[in-house]
Amino acid sequence: MTTKRSLAAKLGVVAGFERPSAALEQYPTPPELAAHVVHLGDLHGDVDGRTVVDLGAGTGMLALAAALRGPARVIGVELDADALATARDNERRVAASAPVHWIRADATTPPVEVPDPVTVVMNPPFGARDGNRNADREFLAATSRIASVSYSIHNAGSREFVEAFAADAGGDVTHAFAADFRVDAQFDHHTEASREIDTEVYRIAWD
Repeated sequence: MTTKRSLAAKLGVVAGFERPSAALEQYPTPPELAAHVVHLGDLHGDVDGRTVVDLGAGTGMLALAAALRGPARVIGVELDADALATARDNERRVAASAPVHWIRADATTPPVEVPDPVTVVMNPPFGARDGNRNADREFLAATSRIASVSYSIHNAGSREFVEAFAADAGGDVTHAFAADFRVDAQFDHHTEASREIDTEVYRIAWD
Protein backbone atom coordinates (compact mmCIF):
# COMPACT_ATOMS: atom_id res chain seq x y z
CA MET A 1 0.00 0.00 0.00
CA THR A 2 1.22 3.49 -0.84
CA THR A 3 1.89 5.39 2.37
CA LYS A 4 -0.01 8.56 3.13
CA ARG A 5 3.17 10.60 2.78
CA SER A 6 4.12 9.09 -0.57
CA LEU A 7 0.54 9.51 -1.79
CA ALA A 8 0.68 13.22 -0.95
CA ALA A 9 4.02 13.48 -2.76
CA LYS A 10 2.57 11.88 -5.91
CA LEU A 11 -0.34 14.33 -5.79
CA GLY A 12 2.08 17.25 -5.72
CA VAL A 13 2.05 17.30 -9.55
CA VAL A 14 -1.71 17.92 -9.72
CA ALA A 15 -2.30 21.35 -11.25
CA GLY A 16 -5.00 23.66 -9.89
CA PHE A 17 -7.53 25.86 -11.61
CA GLU A 18 -6.24 28.06 -14.43
CA ARG A 19 -9.22 30.42 -14.14
CA PRO A 20 -10.84 29.70 -10.78
CA SER A 21 -14.39 30.90 -10.17
CA ALA A 22 -15.11 32.62 -6.87
CA ALA A 23 -18.84 32.05 -7.41
CA LEU A 24 -18.24 28.28 -7.62
CA GLU A 25 -15.81 28.41 -4.67
CA GLN A 26 -13.11 26.72 -6.70
CA TYR A 27 -10.31 26.17 -4.22
CA PRO A 28 -7.97 23.25 -4.92
CA THR A 29 -7.84 20.57 -2.24
CA PRO A 30 -4.31 20.46 -0.75
CA PRO A 31 -2.51 17.20 -1.64
CA GLU A 32 -1.80 16.44 2.03
CA LEU A 33 -5.49 16.68 2.89
CA ALA A 34 -6.54 14.60 -0.12
CA ALA A 35 -4.00 11.96 0.86
CA HIS A 36 -5.30 11.97 4.44
CA VAL A 37 -8.92 11.55 3.35
CA VAL A 38 -8.22 8.75 0.88
CA HIS A 39 -5.80 7.02 3.26
CA LEU A 40 -8.55 6.96 5.90
CA GLY A 41 -10.96 5.57 3.32
CA ASP A 42 -8.50 2.85 2.38
CA LEU A 43 -7.99 1.86 6.01
CA HIS A 44 -11.75 1.32 6.29
CA GLY A 45 -11.91 -0.79 3.14
CA ASP A 46 -13.81 1.90 1.26
CA VAL A 47 -11.44 2.34 -1.72
CA ASP A 48 -9.65 -0.83 -2.79
CA GLY A 49 -11.70 -2.71 -5.40
CA ARG A 50 -14.64 -0.31 -5.17
CA THR A 51 -16.17 2.37 -7.37
CA VAL A 52 -15.17 5.81 -6.10
CA VAL A 53 -17.10 8.89 -7.23
CA ASP A 54 -15.73 12.41 -6.77
CA LEU A 55 -18.60 14.92 -6.83
CA GLY A 56 -17.40 18.36 -7.90
CA ALA A 57 -14.07 16.88 -8.90
CA GLY A 58 -12.48 20.19 -9.91
CA THR A 59 -9.04 19.45 -11.34
CA GLY A 60 -9.12 15.93 -9.95
CA MET A 61 -7.19 15.96 -6.68
CA LEU A 62 -9.44 13.61 -4.67
CA ALA A 63 -10.36 11.46 -7.68
CA LEU A 64 -6.72 10.91 -8.53
CA ALA A 65 -5.78 10.25 -4.92
CA ALA A 66 -8.34 7.46 -4.92
CA ALA A 67 -7.15 6.20 -8.31
CA LEU A 68 -3.71 5.59 -6.79
CA ARG A 69 -5.17 3.28 -4.15
CA GLY A 70 -6.48 0.37 -6.22
CA PRO A 71 -10.19 1.06 -6.78
CA ALA A 72 -12.16 -0.80 -9.44
CA ARG A 73 -12.82 2.53 -11.11
CA VAL A 74 -13.04 6.24 -10.36
CA ILE A 75 -15.67 8.64 -11.70
CA GLY A 76 -15.08 12.38 -11.49
CA VAL A 77 -18.16 14.58 -11.94
CA GLU A 78 -17.49 18.26 -12.67
CA LEU A 79 -19.51 21.01 -14.35
CA ASP A 80 -16.61 23.27 -15.36
CA ALA A 81 -15.20 22.21 -18.75
CA ASP A 82 -11.86 23.95 -18.16
CA ALA A 83 -11.41 22.19 -14.82
CA LEU A 84 -12.20 18.84 -16.45
CA ALA A 85 -9.60 19.46 -19.15
CA THR A 86 -7.02 20.12 -16.42
CA ALA A 87 -8.17 16.99 -14.57
CA ARG A 88 -7.51 14.88 -17.66
CA ASP A 89 -4.03 16.40 -17.94
CA ASN A 90 -3.48 15.70 -14.24
CA GLU A 91 -4.47 12.07 -14.76
CA ARG A 92 -1.61 11.72 -17.22
CA ARG A 93 0.78 13.40 -14.80
CA VAL A 94 -0.16 11.14 -11.91
CA ALA A 95 -0.22 7.98 -14.06
CA ALA A 96 -2.81 6.17 -11.97
CA SER A 97 -3.33 2.52 -12.81
CA ALA A 98 -7.09 2.49 -12.10
CA PRO A 99 -9.46 3.68 -14.85
CA VAL A 100 -10.76 7.22 -14.34
CA HIS A 101 -13.91 8.40 -16.09
CA TRP A 102 -14.51 12.16 -16.26
CA ILE A 103 -18.11 13.32 -16.67
CA ARG A 104 -19.15 16.90 -17.30
CA ALA A 105 -22.34 17.30 -15.28
CA ASP A 106 -23.88 19.03 -12.29
CA ALA A 107 -22.52 17.19 -9.26
CA THR A 108 -25.77 17.78 -7.37
CA THR A 109 -27.62 15.65 -9.97
CA PRO A 110 -24.91 13.18 -11.03
CA PRO A 111 -25.82 10.97 -14.02
CA VAL A 112 -24.23 7.97 -12.35
CA GLU A 113 -25.77 4.54 -11.91
CA VAL A 114 -23.42 1.93 -10.50
CA PRO A 115 -24.70 -1.44 -9.27
CA ASP A 116 -21.75 -1.93 -6.93
CA PRO A 117 -21.28 -0.17 -3.58
CA VAL A 118 -20.10 3.39 -4.21
CA THR A 119 -17.72 5.48 -2.13
CA VAL A 120 -18.09 9.23 -2.61
CA VAL A 121 -15.18 11.56 -1.91
CA MET A 122 -15.76 15.28 -2.23
CA ASN A 123 -14.72 18.78 -1.33
CA PRO A 124 -18.03 20.55 -1.97
CA PRO A 125 -18.51 24.32 -1.94
CA PHE A 126 -18.78 25.41 1.69
CA GLY A 127 -21.63 27.76 0.86
CA ALA A 128 -19.80 30.61 2.52
CA ARG A 129 -20.55 33.21 -0.16
CA ASP A 130 -23.79 35.14 -0.56
CA GLY A 131 -25.98 33.48 -3.16
CA ASN A 132 -24.31 30.12 -2.54
CA ARG A 133 -25.60 29.36 0.94
CA ASN A 134 -26.09 25.70 1.86
CA ALA A 135 -24.31 24.57 -1.30
CA ASP A 136 -22.83 21.62 0.58
CA ARG A 137 -26.37 20.49 1.49
CA GLU A 138 -27.12 19.81 -2.19
CA PHE A 139 -23.92 17.79 -2.52
CA LEU A 140 -24.79 15.73 0.55
CA ALA A 141 -28.27 15.13 -0.85
CA ALA A 142 -26.78 13.82 -4.09
CA THR A 143 -24.35 11.67 -2.11
CA SER A 144 -27.15 10.12 -0.06
CA ARG A 145 -28.75 8.89 -3.30
CA ILE A 146 -25.72 7.08 -4.75
CA ALA A 147 -23.28 6.24 -1.96
CA SER A 148 -22.94 3.51 0.60
CA VAL A 149 -20.22 5.55 2.32
CA SER A 150 -18.81 9.03 1.80
CA TYR A 151 -15.94 11.26 2.84
CA SER A 152 -16.54 15.00 2.60
CA ILE A 153 -14.76 18.20 3.59
CA HIS A 154 -16.78 21.01 5.18
CA ASN A 155 -16.26 24.36 6.83
CA ALA A 156 -15.43 24.27 10.54
CA GLY A 157 -18.50 24.27 12.75
CA SER A 158 -20.53 22.04 10.42
CA ARG A 159 -20.87 19.03 12.69
CA GLU A 160 -24.40 19.71 13.93
CA PHE A 161 -25.63 20.33 10.40
CA VAL A 162 -23.86 17.30 8.87
CA GLU A 163 -25.01 14.92 11.60
CA ALA A 164 -28.61 16.16 11.40
CA PHE A 165 -28.68 15.98 7.60
CA ALA A 166 -27.17 12.49 7.57
CA ALA A 167 -29.68 11.24 10.14
CA ASP A 168 -32.62 12.64 8.17
CA ALA A 169 -31.31 11.00 4.97
CA GLY A 170 -30.69 7.59 6.51
CA GLY A 171 -26.98 8.08 7.16
CA ASP A 172 -24.72 7.94 10.19
CA VAL A 173 -21.56 9.97 10.83
CA THR A 174 -19.03 7.36 11.91
CA HIS A 175 -15.89 9.52 11.98
CA ALA A 176 -15.14 13.23 12.10
CA PHE A 177 -11.88 15.13 12.41
CA ALA A 178 -10.58 18.66 12.06
CA ALA A 179 -8.18 19.50 9.23
CA ASP A 180 -6.27 22.55 8.06
CA PHE A 181 -6.97 23.70 4.52
CA ARG A 182 -4.41 26.03 2.97
CA VAL A 183 -5.85 28.54 0.53
CA ASP A 184 -3.43 30.40 -1.73
CA ALA A 185 -4.35 33.87 -2.99
CA GLN A 186 -6.20 33.56 -6.30
CA PHE A 187 -8.99 36.16 -6.18
CA ASP A 188 -9.00 39.96 -5.90
CA HIS A 189 -10.55 39.86 -2.42
CA HIS A 190 -7.61 37.83 -1.05
CA THR A 191 -5.26 40.08 0.90
CA GLU A 192 -2.72 37.44 2.00
CA ALA A 193 -0.44 35.22 -0.06
CA SER A 194 -1.99 32.21 1.67
CA ARG A 195 -3.94 31.37 4.77
CA GLU A 196 -5.04 28.30 6.67
CA ILE A 197 -8.75 27.81 7.13
CA ASP A 198 -10.29 25.37 9.58
CA THR A 199 -12.22 22.53 8.01
CA GLU A 200 -13.78 19.26 9.10
CA VAL A 201 -13.85 15.88 7.37
CA TYR A 202 -16.76 13.49 7.83
CA ARG A 203 -17.15 9.81 7.05
CA ILE A 204 -20.83 8.95 6.62
CA ALA A 205 -22.27 5.46 6.21
CA TRP A 206 -25.49 5.56 4.19
CA ASP A 207 -28.31 3.03 4.25
